[in-house]
Amino acid sequence: MSDTWLRNFIEAQAAEQDAAANTLKAYARDLGDFRDWLARRGGDLARAQRGDVEAYLVHCDAQGFAQSTRARRLSAIKQLYRFAYEEGLRQDNPAMQIKGPGRQKSLPKTLSVDEVERLLQAAREAGRTPLDRLRNTCLMELLYATGMRVTELVSLPVSSARGDPRMLLVKGKGGKERMVPLSPPAREALVAWLATKDAAEAESGQASPYLFASRGKLGHLTRHRFYALIKELAVAGGVSPGKVTPHTLRHAFATHLLANGADLRVIQTLLGHADISTTEIYTHVLDERLKELVLEHHPLSKS
Repeated sequence: MSDTWLRNFIEAQAAEQDAAANTLKAYARDLGDFRDWLARRGGDLARAQRGDVEAYLVHCDAQGFAQSTRARRLSAIKQLYRFAYEEGLRQDNPAMQIKGPGRQKSLPKTLSVDEVERLLQAAREAGRTPLDRLRNTCLMELLYATGMRVTELVSLPVSSARGDPRMLLVKGKGGKERMVPLSPPAREALVAWLATKDAAEAESGQASPYLFASRGKLGHLTRHRFYALIKELAVAGGVSPGKVTPHTLRHAFATHLLANGADLRVIQTLLGHADISTTEIYTHVLDERLKELVLEHHPLSKS
């Protein structure tokens, strides 16, 4: 019974909500843990009551799970029981009135303009072959110019880069598409990489539908490989590897735009955020940076 509930719920999320693969995996993992915890107590999803859900949250707290993890698990449980209620599998939602621990909004880590420039320079110089260097440059220039998520970047179809060289078509979460403008350096890097890629594929007779092709089963560069690559570029560029991830480049894109006067709604659109409250976190990043500048440079801040 419990396994059938979970399977039907996840299938519905995939079909009706067009949830991303990583989101579906998180649902399966979190709800599977709740199901197993109930089973160890002689219960199941169909018979669980509010007290069971609350006891599970206490269990998660005792396990030392982060506040954000507990909040995510309760959210998954609430959605499961809402689905069960709407489908007539249950006559109530035992999790509906439970208030979760909330989520602590930690400020995203970002990079300075100088650090980004060093990463971009490292991409131009690092790489075993000229082909690697062109690809690395294109990857980094596109990431910083558009603020794409890493999955969006590595899985870009080559068709999205054809046509108007000033714009790039990005397919984001839930299959939603958005057009993002490209900076002149990003356009130059893209044109150079496309020309080299096309020539290499014409010579080999094997064309890939992806902009950043790979021989792996996915057919394109993986997130894990790009994560390792960006760490290598950080070392080569003299930037602390601990500060550098694909997501910090996304944060840098948004923070630098905001610092230079871009409208928050524009940044929301470029990042592909469904809710502007998600984008508003960058105003706090900017506030913190301004505080640092005042404390560092204002004469009255000196002891």
